Amino acid sequence: MDYKKSKAPVNTVTRNIMDLCKETGNIYESVAIISKRANQISMQIKEDLSKKLAEFASYNDSLEEVFENREQIEISRYYEKLPKPSLLATQEFVEDKVYWRDPAKDAQEGQAD
Repeated sequence: MDYKKSKAPVNTVTRNIMDLCKETGNIYESVAIISKRANQISMQIKEDLSKKLAEFASYNDSLEEVFENREQIEISRYYEKLPKPSLLATQEFVEDKVYWRDPAKDAQEGQAD
């Protein structure tokens, strides 16, 4: 996913708590869902960055050979400018783009049937 095209803000935004707990009915549950999604996004971004930077890896043990690769710097700058994973996850949650379920509630519904 291209996170640069996300509508998530780059800076911290004050949010209305009532908007965040509409879906779940509980602000703590909403925050838990957002934090789990933020961890997933963070891992995806880290994997993408690692794959791209692995192309520039030098396996020489010489400390004298330090090269400034323009492409590597541009890739790093791109990832630095991305919104933080928590902001991306919150935006996805507000836009109802996050799938979540509560196994405890699913189990209760299964027993009621």
